[in-house]
Amino acid sequence: MTLTKTPIPFCSLKFVDELPRMRKVDDRLKETLREIKNRKLMAAGSVDHGNDPVLWHQLINDDDRKMTKRRAIRFLERMQSLSGMSHLPDAAKTQLNALRDGISVTNIHTEHKADEIAAALHEAMPWMAPATEEVWHGLRRSAREGLPGLRFNPLVLVGSPGIGKSFWARRLAHHLAVPTTKIEATGEPATFSLVGAQRGWGSAAPGKLMQTVLRERHAGPLVIVDEVEKTGDVNAANGSRHTLTDALLPLLERMTAEGWECPFFQIRFDMSWTNWVLTVNSRKGLPEPLQSRCVVLDLPDLTRTQLRDFAMTEGERRGLPEPSLSALDAVFEHEVWTEHTLSLRTVSRMLDRAEALISRPVLQ
Repeated sequence: MTLTKTPIPFCSLKFVDELPRMRKVDDRLKETLREIKNRKLMAAGSVDHGNDPVLWHQLINDDDRKMTKRRAIRFLERMQSLSGMSHLPDAAKTQLNALRDGISVTNIHTEHKADEIAAALHEAMPWMAPATEEVWHGLRRSAREGLPGLRFNPLVLVGSPGIGKSFWARRLAHHLAVPTTKIEATGEPATFSLVGAQRGWGSAAPGKLMQTVLRERHAGPLVIVDEVEKTGDVNAANGSRHTLTDALLPLLERMTAEGWECPFFQIRFDMSWTNWVLTVNSRKGLPEPLQSRCVVLDLPDLTRTQLRDFAMTEGERRGLPEPSLSALDAVFEHEVWTEHTLSLRTVSRMLDRAEALISRPVLQ
């Protein structure tokens, strides 16, 4: 049984195809008022003013016209406020049109499917067993409880650079058939990159999380935040301080994530189906509030044998021919690795290089 998608109530926005023009609403109200007055006059024994255009026009006076205009304005304001987007400029409303037909989350129906996903992850990267097991339990629980989407506890993966923490997260997203977005905590203003900035800032825009949801029309992406312990603060001109931890905390708690307010759109969305994988090289500098809201897992360094097994498995998955796999295997026996450290990044580059070589055209 494959993974399917389930629609969820992601927000309370109401989309109106096209609001009527002010003039049209006002004219309709005046016409209705004339009809009411005309019926009253006819009931009192007066003539039918509808047969005389001049008398028909004179049925309402200047005070009536002021009243209909006020009511037309209130009607249009009410229509706009019902949408939940009356405070937004047209460009922002256009971005939210992606939600017009609703969005979904990925659903897992059986615990057996959760077992298959965990087995595939573990076969490819057995040294990530603690992380795989934690996700496995979450997936089984999602299926057992009949949840509309997939949930597992937010993870903090602690381990040396190059052991495949982010690679494992991307493979997880692949097996779960969910979109993913990645935040480099050390290479960008991570706070604004994740959740966006309020209108009024020079760089005002929705964050990567909201952009991913709108682009993919999927309310349960997997968010990877790399080297979260090294992020810096962002200081505004008014002296306010914005930290990545402050941005993450309400999103990591399921109850607060259900009513998370986007800083850019200033609208509440249900982000409780988002799953999180945070990576750190060391627990040092990892904020305590994050640790208390996540499952923190210490991961071992990779051995050369594990790297070789990964290279062979990944090479077969990529469809590398036997000569390429044999050459790759021989690399791990080279004496150069007694002086230099191998990492998953190095092995991934080797696989990319082998893949590029076999697809390169040959000159005749």
